[in-house]
Amino acid sequence: MWALDKLKTQRRKRFGIQALWTLVTNANFTGFLDGKLYKGPLKQFCVPGLNCYSCPGALGSCPIGAMQALAGSPDYALSLLVLGFLMVVGGLGGRLVCGFLCPFGWFQDLLHRIPFPKKFSTRRLRPLTWLKYGVLVVFVFLLPNLMVNVLGMGDPTFCKYLCPQGILEGALPLAAVSENTRAALGALFQWKFALLLAVVLLSVMVSRPFCKYLCPLGAIYALFNKFSLYRLRFLPEECVHCGKCVSICPMDCDPTRDPNSPECIRCGECVAVCPTRALQKPKIGAGLPDKTAPYKGVEL
Repeated sequence: MWALDKLKTQRRKRFGIQALWTLVTNANFTGFLDGKLYKGPLKQFCVPGLNCYSCPGALGSCPIGAMQALAGSPDYALSLLVLGFLMVVGGLGGRLVCGFLCPFGWFQDLLHRIPFPKKFSTRRLRPLTWLKYGVLVVFVFLLPNLMVNVLGMGDPTFCKYLCPQGILEGALPLAAVSENTRAALGALFQWKFALLLAVVLLSVMVSRPFCKYLCPLGAIYALFNKFSLYRLRFLPEECVHCGKCVSICPMDCDPTRDPNSPECIRCGECVAVCPTRALQKPKIGAGLPDKTAPYKGVEL
């Protein structure tokens, strides 16, 4: 009962942070009524999660979209600035962003709360998590630099062909209030809407399918999970091998084998259900008795 109460508290806390962050970063509410994008000074900065630039409410830019928009540009300083931003954020928290600060991750979490006769485990599909690294290399880095227009600017291939967030936050709200946008919708919209619909349906049955298999932003942050400032601690001498942390993990991780797996989104649910506190969040000034993580971190 104690573990269940702690799990519910952790989920409410994370849900509140996700909701607040989504609201704050999409606070241009008039944009949803008049179909006009915010183009003020804040749009020059990237938000850490996947949040479409074309969303009528968006106050900042999506880092993946920004990198692709600058592909092939002679102003390399700007593209390096975006990459540096991702490295700083990843170095601080790794995929903590995915668990707390990504609106599309929150959207999938909300869908997974919908009652369904049978929720499916994706543990056997773990090899497919490598797909997102392929998406990152091919659709974010290679194709935008190879498929350039007459001005030498790259084609934003991931945003254009694969990102369902663009349809959810951009095309659908704009089409709802703009006749010109509706008239311009074609085969590409149909393809991406079908992709969004597939993600929606899968998210009801399995936890975070887009995050696990396709998200290039998650792939970037995953590279930092092993050595980011925020990491989980595992005390093997305290573990009773009850398996609760493995069964509760929405990303199919085994915290007893790899507490800072590249797939871990730092949701904290494994820590909440651990009956012996063998899994712990890092705390300011706390020592690290286990030999696997000699560092000090920050607790949310």
